[in-house]
Amino acid sequence: MSTKTTAGQTGKTPVKAALASFMGSAVEYYDFFIFGTAAALIFPRIFFPSGDEAALVMSLATFGFAYIARPVGAVILGHYGDRIGRQRVLMFTLVLMGVATFIIGCLPTFAQIGWFAPILLVLCRLMQGLSAAGEQAGASSLSLEHAPDNRRSFFTSWTLTGTQGGQILAAFVFLPVTMLSDDNPFKYEWAWRIPFWLSAVVVVVTFYIRRTLHEPPAFADAKAQGEIAKIPLVPLMRDHWRDVLRVILCAFIAAVSTVFGNLAIAYGVEVGLAQSITLWLVVVANIVALGTQPLFAMLADKIGRKPVFIYGAISSAVFMPFYMLSMSGDSVLLTFLLAILTFSCGYAAANAVWPSFYGEMFSARVRFSGLAIGTQIGFLMAGFAPSIVAALGGVREGGWVIISVFTGVICLIVTLAALTARETKDVPTDTLGIKLPETR
Repeated sequence: MSTKTTAGQTGKTPVKAALASFMGSAVEYYDFFIFGTAAALIFPRIFFPSGDEAALVMSLATFGFAYIARPVGAVILGHYGDRIGRQRVLMFTLVLMGVATFIIGCLPTFAQIGWFAPILLVLCRLMQGLSAAGEQAGASSLSLEHAPDNRRSFFTSWTLTGTQGGQILAAFVFLPVTMLSDDNPFKYEWAWRIPFWLSAVVVVVTFYIRRTLHEPPAFADAKAQGEIAKIPLVPLMRDHWRDVLRVILCAFIAAVSTVFGNLAIAYGVEVGLAQSITLWLVVVANIVALGTQPLFAMLADKIGRKPVFIYGAISSAVFMPFYMLSMSGDSVLLTFLLAILTFSCGYAAANAVWPSFYGEMFSARVRFSGLAIGTQIGFLMAGFAPSIVAALGGVREGGWVIISVFTGVICLIVTLAALTARETKDVPTDTLGIKLPETR
């Protein structure tokens, strides 16, 4: 049953908040991931002057440009998310992502306007980055503050499960494009544009769902009592700078996702896998993750955020070399099984838990800013991981060694950072962010 707060707002509605977060994340990351898929498979041929490895590196770099905009967007959107409310900022991020994605589907190619084509592509990608900077932080803050104390990890995990849904939808929509022959001019002239245009439909549906969601009681009460910081960045850096640094380093874990979902596609094609198979690897692993992530989140509500998150980091490093090596083997079935093991049973643990793990480090008055700034700076590693590893030779024959070493180093940094965090499983929502012992 709903209750009334002192601000006159309806009380906690965890299911509705989780649904809105799931749908919003699905839309945002459908748009985000179709760009990543196109950057690996389509853009090197149409937005750059050649189709060689240099074009692939430049194309994957455009994927990373969004991560440059994300820290800037995190400061701006975090400020307004902690000042005027989570829901209003989330409406803005939804519209901005939808507009940027639709425009990408309308862009002329390199053959038509030369270097202006990749420049326009980068500008649209920067718009996507600004939008994504506020989406996960806002949705995670919203769902955490609506959730009951003993189920915060479960309800906040639906934000990241939405990203899996978005990636699944993106891969499904792109499958017909990859099935077209490279000799078919329709593939590189118009077919690739359709997934970008279709995002408009999903944006409209999600806009309708999200517009009826109210602010969490904790934020509404703080605003009514004048406890909102005029410049949230000031108390954030004064009281939570260690937590921001910790989140930045822990957020490197997202590089596992971009390596798996973007770089591995290019590597798989290089060693002989069909484009459609590489996309099916992503689809199947993400479908299984839709089931495993809520389970990992429920486990984190029982035993704590730290052990589940750290397991996700370590297992990602252990499983990745076997997955990458299997791509050049004779058994496609084995590759699928290892894809599920690496992503759905390994990385998914950290992915499901981080919204609660990071969000619980901050108080309500700076949570949006802390989550946004910490994650978006950390996500720079994820954004440029594909182009960095590609430049080091990770998409050539035998590149699985480079990819595996890179993943292992990232996961080691993440694990060490996570070990310094406090466990907040049993801390009441209203007292999160109050000074506690650093570790326990």
